[in-house]
Amino acid sequence: MAAAGTNASDPDIEGYAVAVVREDAGWKVTPLNSSALDSLEDAELQLRELRAAGAVFGLLNVDDEFFVVVRPAPNGAGLLLSDATAALDYDVAEDVLDRLHVDVPDLDPDEVDDVDPWEEGDLAVLADLGLPDGVMSIIVGDNDLYADEQLGMIAARLGFGDELAQVLDTLGI
Repeated sequence: MAAAGTNASDPDIEGYAVAVVREDAGWKVTPLNSSALDSLEDAELQLRELRAAGAVFGLLNVDDEFFVVVRPAPNGAGLLLSDATAALDYDVAEDVLDRLHVDVPDLDPDEVDDVDPWEEGDLAVLADLGLPDGVMSIIVGDNDLYADEQLGMIAARLGFGDELAQVLDTLGI
């Protein structure tokens, strides 16, 4: 579970981390430990420990600033980072860029607020589940939305919006 201010490594990081599993009966959404908000390795470990028969992926909302989609696979996780500039301030975003073999943006920290964010990773990470890369691109590209709103749109498009909302209500988010 990743409720506000409960991140093990950085108590100032707020947000949530959830695992999403596609089962025969539908979608199941469960909270992950807050440590997933600070470490890609930890998020992947928690997702792999689920050992589900269906598709599994994680959604990380970090400080409502950006999100990460993590989809474990035998040949390496599918990853999508909604804002590459977040790697200047957040370890998990830097972890994602490192895994993608993408350099952390060479920006002056004072200039970050003046730069439009851009995504890195696989826009088609959830395409086989019903969210084409074109639709994901539109969601990620809407800079007027907070990360939780973008994740809500992803959940709604894939059909687990109610399940996500129920988990977030349980977490008090």
